[in-house]
Amino acid sequence: MKKLIIVFLFLFTSILTAQQSKHLTLENAVLGYYKGLYPKQLNMQWVSNTDSFAYNENDTLFVESSFVSGKKMPVLQMHELQNVLPDLKRLPNTFLKITPEEVTFNHNNKIVSYNYKNKAISKTIEYPTESKNTDFNDDAQAVAYTIENNLFLATTSNPKIAITNYQDKNIVSGQAIARSEFGITKGTFWSPNGASLAFYQKDETKVTNYPLVDITTTPASLDNIKYPMNGMDSEIPKVGIYNLNAQKVIYLDIDTSDEHYLTNLSWSPDNAFVFLAELNRDQNHMWFNMYDVSTGKKVKTIFEEKNDKWVEPEHTAVFLPKSNSEFLWLSERDGYMNLYVYDTNKGFIKQLTNYKWVIKSIIGFDDSNKHVIISGTGNDPRENKAFKVSLKNGKTDELTSEDGTHRLALSPHGNYLIDSYSSINIPSITKIKAINKKKEYIAFSADNPLREYQLGNTEFVTLKDENGTNLYGRIIKPANFDASKKYPVLIYVYGGPHAQLVTNSWLGGSRLWMQWMAAEKDYIIFTLDNHGSASRGFDFESVIHRQVGEYEMKDQLLGVDYLKSLPFVDGNRLAIHGWSYGGFMTNSLMLRHPGVFTTAVAGGPVTNWKWYEIMYGERYMDRWQENEAGFEKSKVHNYVQNLDGKLLEIIGSVDPTVVPQHTMTLLDAFIKSKKQVDFFTYPMHPHNVIGVDRVHLMTKVLDYVMDNNK
Repeated sequence: MKKLIIVFLFLFTSILTAQQSKHLTLENAVLGYYKGLYPKQLNMQWVSNTDSFAYNENDTLFVESSFVSGKKMPVLQMHELQNVLPDLKRLPNTFLKITPEEVTFNHNNKIVSYNYKNKAISKTIEYPTESKNTDFNDDAQAVAYTIENNLFLATTSNPKIAITNYQDKNIVSGQAIARSEFGITKGTFWSPNGASLAFYQKDETKVTNYPLVDITTTPASLDNIKYPMNGMDSEIPKVGIYNLNAQKVIYLDIDTSDEHYLTNLSWSPDNAFVFLAELNRDQNHMWFNMYDVSTGKKVKTIFEEKNDKWVEPEHTAVFLPKSNSEFLWLSERDGYMNLYVYDTNKGFIKQLTNYKWVIKSIIGFDDSNKHVIISGTGNDPRENKAFKVSLKNGKTDELTSEDGTHRLALSPHGNYLIDSYSSINIPSITKIKAINKKKEYIAFSADNPLREYQLGNTEFVTLKDENGTNLYGRIIKPANFDASKKYPVLIYVYGGPHAQLVTNSWLGGSRLWMQWMAAEKDYIIFTLDNHGSASRGFDFESVIHRQVGEYEMKDQLLGVDYLKSLPFVDGNRLAIHGWSYGGFMTNSLMLRHPGVFTTAVAGGPVTNWKWYEIMYGERYMDRWQENEAGFEKSKVHNYVQNLDGKLLEIIGSVDPTVVPQHTMTLLDAFIKSKKQVDFFTYPMHPHNVIGVDRVHLMTKVLDYVMDNNK
């Protein structure tokens, strides 16, 4: 029997080794998405006004009826579309709209509607090739788009209708404003019936120019961008309403000469009113205002919010089904993002939820219109799940029992969910779930694309700070981990607001280059989400107010203490790397806590918050004129004389987010302190180095770490 067990173990080990015989290269790890090393996703979307869903598989569009066994029908194949669109290279993975008869999609500067029943194009809307920020509306059968600083409309009969015609390039229409803060991702907003188009406009006349250099011309040329730096003049926002029938624009009657923000634009269901969450420039007082679309006049302020630190509206009003007056509002005024019910006539109605965890979004309403479906963390902030909430009393039922991070789409009638999720050990599973019944089935399960590769061992870590607060981390150990050995460590850090690196998603949210370094270079890779990061509630995030870096460094050093307590960690060989806010954290930890790290690589780092943008920077640090002590303490330049070890600074040469001034002045400070530091720039790259050049970047970063962390 003993011999049989030994033989069995030998065979099992041999099989396991054979299954994990492949080795990642750094290039394949960095370009993993393009190399097929990320789990396959089947992009499912609902068919309009049905409980059926569609997806593209092998250039064939299939439609399935939810919970009708075997009802899988191919409705469109690529060659059919190529008969009418010969230049089509592949069937789209997602469509603008799918109905039981036709599909609508973007193709070569055209919106194409193709009837797959009669095999013909039913309509097209063409727009110019230089168009950007396209926004199609099916009811209007029109596309809004921008060219340079102006806004246009294309219809089936006219590809270019001018909505604005400003010669002054400082007046920008139809684009996102406030540098895409406050949840703003676009600049155009169709009314529910498609008869009107609301749009953002900004006047950047007083915003300072920031010079970037374009080296692709001969000689090199100046590229001035508008960059509103902390404490300086900001943009002046407006909201226009374009009536398609009258072909006329009116502007909401709002005085924004005080540079206050216009955020989270939403329409009333009856198309008569527009709502804005208006925020003072200090970002500590918000007014939720209602405007008459026909006149542009303010009707009333429905409610206000104040906070000594900041108020940050990030979500639009969501009206209840079959109501033109009652709506849901998401706010973290009680410490966590919760749901509140308001009425445009009566004002505040009630607080619907009182969770001690964070709601992420409103997904929709069930078919009875008695429940709202939301996504949120639930009790584990590393996850995202779906919940059904009674509109009557807030009673909550969880719809996703599986641990992990769920992406969710509700069917048009509110009966079913497409639920795609992953966890630390599950690549991707997509289920169809019935909202009001305990019924579900697996529609798609992705294979593990890394099953044959040697990887690191990824584990979650929970630490407690001095107040007993949980801090969540991730540790990746070498593939052939030996607890009797001493391993070097690379800490990867971000640390700033609106980001969360440690999640219960595939591989714990780690990047494949981390797996490569653990598996192929015998490194331990460690990450900790410190105070200030996302999904933990207002108190956890807002401790950074007026003192960025302080709490964050304290938490990261707690992580260092944890690592040094591990018998298999070489506490004398710790390195750190981060980008953007993570670059700020990397520099701060290296220079303000000398001797902890042998090596650091700071990418795209903020070095002086005085030079960062108004919208983000003033929320967390206030204006520099009001918080000089806080700005001075966080200024990286003040600590260059402490450098003890090897430090590499990396930037993109035309970074419009963290402008080159941050790093160039830091280098000057090192020179004046007679301190040697390393520097590398990626010509003509913006804030992030993407594409094939990212392989060069990560080779540079990781070689530097391994060469110097000794």
